[in-house]
Amino acid sequence: MTGALVRPGTVPGWLRPLVEVSGELDARTFTAFRPPRGTATRPASVLVLFGEQRGEPDVLLLRRAETLGSHAGQVAFPGGGAEDGDGGPVATALREAEEETGVDPSGVRPVALLPELYVPVSGFAVTPVLAHWDAPSPVRAVDPGETAAVARVPIAELVAPENRFQVHKAGSGWRGPAFEVDGLFVWGFTAGLLAVLLTLGGWEREWDRSDVRDVDVALAEHEARTRAGWDDSSG
Repeated sequence: MTGALVRPGTVPGWLRPLVEVSGELDARTFTAFRPPRGTATRPASVLVLFGEQRGEPDVLLLRRAETLGSHAGQVAFPGGGAEDGDGGPVATALREAEEETGVDPSGVRPVALLPELYVPVSGFAVTPVLAHWDAPSPVRAVDPGETAAVARVPIAELVAPENRFQVHKAGSGWRGPAFEVDGLFVWGFTAGLLAVLLTLGGWEREWDRSDVRDVDVALAEHEARTRAGWDDSSG
């Protein structure tokens, strides 16, 4: 089941459009990927957690550890595969978020379930759980072997035109949105989901869609700038 878990009128006005539209969406709103016929998928969830700081909405993101076997170093929403006893996608998303970022689940209010999305690289069928951070708690990279960094990224910075572009992977025919913000390089599944939510939420600003970069080159340049920043700050 997808759609609102609460009455839209009970969430902040800036989040209300996403809750209201959640029941009208299907997977095609977000992705063209479908599991091949006969392919078994593994259930997973991500927590799309919107909060507010100084009157401005933000979203919780993390950067995965470089040592992980899959999606190493990539920016993502907190989340992961379902485990026995979770009891559904909301419980999975909250459990994973607590394990990865230390977020206190008691302060998180799940407000809508988005359509299940297939991620070909991992074989996961991912349910995004839209949530409001009613009572924000401190967050951190709980296990450095799993999470390298955690950040609350302002929506205003995500929609800033100078922070947006597209990336492609040579020889694959794939192209998708990307963001470079708060020292994070966001692309792939997470960037695609974010881009649609920014549009549906009414936050999107005009940006240059003709700016298309090779993802491997763009990542290398981002990492070089990040290292240079570290060197400058340490000197």
